[in-house]
Amino acid sequence: MTSARDAYYLPQPSYWPLVGSVALFLVFLGASMSLNEWGSGGLFMTLGAATLVYMLFGWFGAVVRESMGGLYNSQVDISFRWGMAWFIFSEVMFFAAFFGALFYARIYALPWLAGEGTGIFTHDLLWPDFQGRWPPLELPDATNFQEPAAKVGAFWVPAINTAILLSSGLTVTLAHWALKKGNNRGLCFWLFATVALGVLFMFLQALEYMHAFQDLDLSLNSGIYGTLFYMLTGFHGLHVTLGATMLLVIWFRALKNHFSPQHHFAFEAVAWYWHFVDVVWLFLFVCVYLL
Repeated sequence: MTSARDAYYLPQPSYWPLVGSVALFLVFLGASMSLNEWGSGGLFMTLGAATLVYMLFGWFGAVVRESMGGLYNSQVDISFRWGMAWFIFSEVMFFAAFFGALFYARIYALPWLAGEGTGIFTHDLLWPDFQGRWPPLELPDATNFQEPAAKVGAFWVPAINTAILLSSGLTVTLAHWALKKGNNRGLCFWLFATVALGVLFMFLQALEYMHAFQDLDLSLNSGIYGTLFYMLTGFHGLHVTLGATMLLVIWFRALKNHFSPQHHFAFEAVAWYWHFVDVVWLFLFVCVYLL
């Protein structure tokens, strides 16, 4: 027979999913209104974002209280681990789509437009002067697009940010070691260091964006290079922001001694996510900045 300790925990009915659905509806409604310049789209987006934050605090607070109350057993822990693993896999596929677009543009589209292979007819008829170099700084139709002045260099800010994220991967690992040894003070110190490195990364990326936009004339309207540059680095920056926010929440929980060497999956889940962000940046640094 299955004892109460081994039974899978089923939470009580909750209204938080409904609140989250309403929040997302308001955000997308406001975004659609803003894009179409109709009504007070910004007001709906703000209201939706505030409702979403309220939902996150309430729902995750309930989960934390359930965890601290000892309601989760080994089966629930396994479910959490599988859920986080599949979530990270979905994020891998998300970035794979953008990297696929980058490789397709560089390996297939640009040579084809430059006249290689079967693209010779398109090249001669449409843009006979087009050169298939990456990045394409001279666009076929410069009247409708903003030509970038130069490629964003790999060194200085991108190289520093690479060192910062690699260092943050070390600090979050040191935090995990401290946690497994029961050293809560070391856990809090190294977690705070990881959050600080994440914030520094975002600050330097903001400076890089200002330089690219103002000095290099690189924007989303700068052809495939500008679009892929901002989509890849921008979404990665968003993930760094989310990861740093989650690490900050874990830091606050660590200050309250919520974790023990035996029970700390919340920390592990965020650490997995942070290592994923680090690995994506390494691929991004090589494929977007170096090559």
